[in-house]
Amino acid sequence: MLKRFLFSLILAMPAAAETVTATRTIRANAIITETDVTLFNAAVPNGYQRIVDVVGQEARVVLYPGRPILVDDIGPPALVTRNQIVQVHFRANGVEITTEGRALERGAIGDRLRLMNLSSRATLFGQVQGDGSILVKQ
Repeated sequence: MLKRFLFSLILAMPAAAETVTATRTIRANAIITETDVTLFNAAVPNGYQRIVDVVGQEARVVLYPGRPILVDDIGPPALVTRNQIVQVHFRANGVEITTEGRALERGAIGDRLRLMNLSSRATLFGQVQGDGSILVKQ
């Protein structure tokens, strides 16, 4: 009977939750390091609970000290910056053409961004690849 009571008591106790917070002001587009974050004893909806999930990510907005870091506040580091000249791969009907373009936005792997074909001056949309090139599918 005592075992059952203790087991019920353990289940009824709330679990301690921690949230990752910034230790200093982190500017947008900065890469987050281990010294930039700490754990705070509070559960915040949409916040990170593990430091390893935040370290190495890029701040999308300014992060202030003591405030929780939310899911939409950070993301993977950008590979392509605005106005950068990038290789553009066009793929359609089994044909691939490679040319140069100018990125009109910043983007990380997998992001869809606008770019301008330098040859035709046409504005296109493409997906950032792991090597920093842009893939345009038709």
